[in-house]
Amino acid sequence: MSGNLDPREKERLLRLRALLKSRKPEFLRTLWWKFPKFKNDPKWRKPKGLDNKMRLRLKGYPPIVEVGYRGPAAVRGLHPTGLEPVVVSTVSDLDKLDPSRHLVVIASSVGLRKRLEIARAAREKGFRVANA
Repeated sequence: MSGNLDPREKERLLRLRALLKSRKPEFLRTLWWKFPKFKNDPKWRKPKGLDNKMRLRLKGYPPIVEVGYRGPAAVRGLHPTGLEPVVVSTVSDLDKLDPSRHLVVIASSVGLRKRLEIARAAREKGFRVANA
């Protein structure tokens, strides 16, 4: 999707995405401020009640998640550097990737010894490693 963008346009869209993200509100569930059980875990839940004030978008209630808050489609899912993150589990996975397009993320299930091998091999091939 983002492979056919020229670098200047890609950079512009990444800057635009960062600007939009800075304006986007933090989406928390309905009445998170009222009940202690929600304060501990206020992550987003869509309001569905018949008389729910947030669902009805009444003044004074937080905004709800909508499609208009999304970033540009061409750079959606990309790392802020403009590279496409790819989860890697073995050293041989690096052979299928391109250092100019992909950012290596080592899988969480990989142990320390193998993690060090993958990180070393990735750096030798010119990859950037996000979590090494």
